[in-house]
Amino acid sequence: MSRREHSRELWKGALAGLAGGLAGAWAMNQFQLAWTKLSKASGQQRGQENSQQPETDEDATMRTADRLLRPVLGRELTRREKKIGGPIVHYAFGGSMGAVYGTLGELWPFVRVGAGTGFGSALFVGADEIAVPLFGLGGSPRRTPLKLHAYALASHIVYGLTTEMTRCGARALLSRATKHLRPRLVHGGRTRRSRAAQERRSA
Repeated sequence: MSRREHSRELWKGALAGLAGGLAGAWAMNQFQLAWTKLSKASGQQRGQENSQQPETDEDATMRTADRLLRPVLGRELTRREKKIGGPIVHYAFGGSMGAVYGTLGELWPFVRVGAGTGFGSALFVGADEIAVPLFGLGGSPRRTPLKLHAYALASHIVYGLTTEMTRCGARALLSRATKHLRPRLVHGGRTRRSRAAQERRSA
């Protein structure tokens, strides 16, 4: 495949990755809900909540929504607004990271190593362990209990796996769709050009 042809495939990777990232964000939420229920059943949930979010019970997505909208609104978001903004940030970030992953996977297939687990693990390190504390959206990783590190890593692995599985399926569908559509477009273009040529000759 030539470089030009390869570049034409990037949009498919980005679109498939976007779909995968949104699905991964949803699966991540479901995993965390299941983890919470299991922890609550074993009597450990209260300790986890106090360790992870001791004062406000706000996660990084809620703090991000507040930080983005505060300059626009000129005030801090209410608790209800943060609960609405948090999931929006979560899915926007998950979808955009999926699109980046899908695009990079078209250029360098090794990015998809481990069926998305490598991607999820890298995102855990880059986002949770570095970006969140760096931008003041969460506490220092050194002060976070090991159990919560494992929880966050497992959540991102679920995200990565789901993103890759969805991306793979969406990518295949896009390839089949464009494969069937391209001959029709080419044929239609040739037909229009032929008719235009005939009209010019007759004129």
